[in-house]
Amino acid sequence: MLRKTLELTLLVLVLTAGNTSLADDDPHAKHRAMMQQSAPPSAEYADIDLRDRILLTQDNEEVAFVSDVIGDNIIVMDFVYTTCTTVCPVLSALFSQVQTQLGDSLGDGVLLVSLTVDATRDTPQRLKAYSMQHRAGEDWIWLTGPKPTMDDVLTGLGAYSVNFEDHPSMVIVGDALTGEWKRMFGFPSPDRIMKLVNEFQQARESGG
Repeated sequence: MLRKTLELTLLVLVLTAGNTSLADDDPHAKHRAMMQQSAPPSAEYADIDLRDRILLTQDNEEVAFVSDVIGDNIIVMDFVYTTCTTVCPVLSALFSQVQTQLGDSLGDGVLLVSLTVDATRDTPQRLKAYSMQHRAGEDWIWLTGPKPTMDDVLTGLGAYSVNFEDHPSMVIVGDALTGEWKRMFGFPSPDRIMKLVNEFQQARESGG
């Protein structure tokens, strides 16, 4: 009986170790788990630090993150990398729908911004190819740059992860004119994103 108990215990330990090894070998394990969670019902206020560093767009143009891109626009921002096969394609598909819903508002005081979390591999050329897969227009800006510079920008936005593959799924929406920003984790629907954009637009129109 004791022998059988020991054999069963060893079997459990081997199986557990094997599963742990498989999880460790899967760079997208955390993202797959994240995708099974529903987005929180409301956005939270985001205390972010916009750092005006020189970055590169998907068209290989140098831009100052705050001065040239953020400006005084209403911004819808996410964080992706082009080799991601789980979270990032979902976020980009959501942004593609938001792009359609924004219509004429996009570029007229509203911009979509996607920042890479894998600056080492995501060159402007790779971002351009990826952006074309999602039919990004000229007012959907994709940004990369030297890794230390991107890490600095991402840190200010609360989006930096030591291991970029563990970066959180999140969307930041805000009005650069008023400095009010909101953050949504998970996969907010295009309608939820549009609701925030509309609220910021209405606040501007009412002078609030």
